[in-house]
This record gives sequence, C-alpha cells and structure tokens, in this order.
Amino acid sequence: MPLGEKMSQVAETAKLFPHVTLGKNVTIEDFCIIGAPFRGQTDEETIIGDNAIIRTHTVIYAGNRIGDNFQTGNKANIRELNRIGNNVSIGALSVLEHTIIVEDNVRIHSQAFIPEYSVLKKNCWIGPNVVLTNAKYPRSPKVKETLKGAIIEESAKIGANSTILPGVTIGKNSLVGAGSVVTDNVQENHIVAGNPAVFIRKIDY
Repeated sequence: MPLGEKMSQVAETAKLFPHVTLGKNVTIEDFCIIGAPFRGQTDEETIIGDNAIIRTHTVIYAGNRIGDNFQTGNKANIRELNRIGNNVSIGALSVLEHTIIVEDNVRIHSQAFIPEYSVLKKNCWIGPNVVLTNAKYPRSPKVKETLKGAIIEESAKIGANSTILPGVTIGKNSLVGAGSVVTDNVQENHIVAGNPAVFIRKIDY
C-alpha cells in the first residue's frame, strides 16, 4: 500500500485491500473497508488523493479514482468504478452505486442515494435523503440494459427528500424544492417544486 510523503493515519481496525494507493495526509478511521473486490475482480486499483478524511465504517469498493480533500460521513457506502473529483463530501449513510461521475466541489448530504450511471457536475448540491433513480421499469427483464442515470448540472441544488426520475437532467444553477418528485428535465436557472415538480419561477441574478 503506497503512502504519500506525509504519513497517512490508518486505524488498526480499518481494512485496506491490495492495490490501494493513498495520497498525503489521509485519515482513515476505525472499521473502514477500502478497495473491497467486486464481482470477482481482485486487481482493480483504488486511488484516494491528498487530505482525505474517511470516517468510521465507510466502505469504498475497488476501482474508485478519488481526488484531493475528499470526506465521508460515518457509514458511507461507495461502490466500484466511480470517478470522484476534488473537494467532494459524501454524508453519513449515503450510498453511491457504481460507474458514477462526481465532479469537483460536489456536496452530497446524509442518507442520499445515487445510482449507477448518474452524473453530478461541478459545485452541485444534493440535500439529505435525496433519491436519484435510473430504472424506468424496475422489473423489466431488460432493466439492466436500459438503466439511465440522472444528470445534475453545474451548481444545481436538490432540496431534501426529493426524488429525481431516470434520465432527467437538472439544469445549471437550478433549484429543486424540498420534497419534490421531478419527472421531466429542468431548465437552467429555474426553480421547480411539488409532486410532480412544476416551474415556480426563474432565478434572477
């Protein structure tokens, strides 16, 4: 396990699998699991950049590429093969499935669910208990072939307890009100709210 120039702090109770590379000044708290194999894959490299804080009971599967200044809350669960940028924070009990893109400066609050093939662009904000979805017909025999993640554009904000349906794009600088169910694309600089979410007004700067 290569470590950066400034020694990282890894708790004795944490488990790091082979092919994990840590940057400088990384803190991994008790009972974390880093680089866990998936579906028989045992040689996927896991990279975590400088100054990360991985809080207790977090699980990060193999194949993740994570930038600098990364933080997790307690019991975050991050599946395999994600690309996560710099200055990203993932709250306690949140779940990120596999093959997700999370760009720089993204904030994901506690107990959020981000499914595979989602894209979270720079500076977007995901409130607590937000659920993104990717399966339009969950029991379809071909469901795995038709998954389509949501796209959260740059600086968009998703209020607490909102649900975003598969394939929906939330436009740049837009705002989704708390408790909304978003069934259609949201244009940039728009505020939407409700179930189903409807246009409220434009954001004026």
